[in-house]
Amino acid sequence: MKNYVGLDIGGTSVKYGLVDENGVVSNKGHFKTNVDDQAGLLKDLVTAVKNIQSVDKNVLGIGVSMPGVVQADGFLTTSGAVKCFTGINLAQLLEEKTGLPAKIENDANAAAIAEKWIGSAQGIHDYIGLVLGTGVGGAMIINDQIYRGAHARSGEFGWMIVEDDDIDVEMGSLNFRGATVIGLIRRYNQFSDQPVEDARLIFKRADGGEVLAQNILKSYYHSLAKGIINLEVSFDPAVVIVGGGISANTEFIENLNKTIEEVKATHNSIKDIDLPLVKAAKLKNDAGMIGAVYQLIHA
Repeated sequence: MKNYVGLDIGGTSVKYGLVDENGVVSNKGHFKTNVDDQAGLLKDLVTAVKNIQSVDKNVLGIGVSMPGVVQADGFLTTSGAVKCFTGINLAQLLEEKTGLPAKIENDANAAAIAEKWIGSAQGIHDYIGLVLGTGVGGAMIINDQIYRGAHARSGEFGWMIVEDDDIDVEMGSLNFRGATVIGLIRRYNQFSDQPVEDARLIFKRADGGEVLAQNILKSYYHSLAKGIINLEVSFDPAVVIVGGGISANTEFIENLNKTIEEVKATHNSIKDIDLPLVKAAKLKNDAGMIGAVYQLIHA
């Protein structure tokens, strides 16, 4: 069995594990992301690789999933919430420090690749992937291939403007309206005297009858629905697959599909068109690692 190291670098934590040639993940671990310390974070990544090598000294390479605009050679034009990695060639640095080949992939692209390989998108040739986390990431699979765009910036759906904001246009973007952290949690905490760090508490409070939580969720679903409808009418995917921790909540997926239908019904040009349903990603927190390693297996 051929094995690889998978690293999924997020804005709050880094997940890592041993990923085999069939996409099975084992020996998982995680640590906090030091987003402001380039040398420290790089050292932590190398330590994670060594931890996996202690399980299998013959691992064949490192697959990395992370936010940002990632060039084919591993250079990070931008790096999302992991600010300290902007402008570096992460693949080259990891190869120098570990002696292993490394591939870097945008996190949403990696998740979409993984879902096509062994997840919810098996057998589907054209689809859109959304990842709801600190921000909103995205990926487009067209004719079985990731569409990267002329500057490797495709899928930055979080930059899409979905609401009016005369003072700061970015505050009306999908990142600030549809993401779990800087969208849902941030907006709830603006008005609550009992702030939360976990979106699940907002759902729980809404279910318990709290009006603020219910109103914030209604606005959140509405912004997400508008963004997804924009994508569906622009690219005509077979399905939209949503990942991120919030997607594991079946109530969330049901309410999102319901809101999409409600918004669509108010748009005369599309109200009678069948738009694809939103489905939850299957691979959940392992998707980034799996998709990143896929790039090594099929290089």
